[in-house]
Amino acid sequence: MAESLAINGIDDSPRGRLLSAAAHLFRDKGFDRTTVRDIAAAVGIQSGSIFHHFKTKEDILYAVMEEVIHFNTARLQQAVASEATAAGKLRALIRAELQSIVGDTAEAMTVMVTEWRCLSEDKQRKALALRSIYEQLWLDSLSELHQQGVMKTDPFILRRLLTGMIGWTPNWFDREGPVSLDDLADIMLARVIGEAP
Repeated sequence: MAESLAINGIDDSPRGRLLSAAAHLFRDKGFDRTTVRDIAAAVGIQSGSIFHHFKTKEDILYAVMEEVIHFNTARLQQAVASEATAAGKLRALIRAELQSIVGDTAEAMTVMVTEWRCLSEDKQRKALALRSIYEQLWLDSLSELHQQGVMKTDPFILRRLLTGMIGWTPNWFDREGPVSLDDLADIMLARVIGEAP
């Protein structure tokens, strides 16, 4: 992961600050209602200067998604690398994705979900190819538990269910509340591993 981070898993370079500002604006206003001028104003530059880094506003959106996918894939890889057991790996994946969804990359992760339709088909394909590495980490962990007989549910289906559980978390989770992200990861792991045959 990058040494000096701004927000959203994006480095603190001029390009990174521009992408972080774009992620914030795309989340708050939506891609369609955010202008290049809005993004430029947020980082204190002239709107024409943005085109030094990006040809189009869609390129900015894609770059936000690309950066957050790379950052969070590295986060997941690092999380599973330190775990020896299949259950430990799954818990690490759950905890890391919770951090991504409600923590330091929350804005960019939200943009990836809510503004996906604004990408061209070509850019959607490219983003899906990047995301396939991320998803394979999940499927490998779930498949290992499935092969061990710990879970009966098909790993692909279970990943979709976990995506829904984790993805909904920002709508209700209170970081100042009585349940920590670690507690929540334990609860979700127990639901997955403790499923009825």
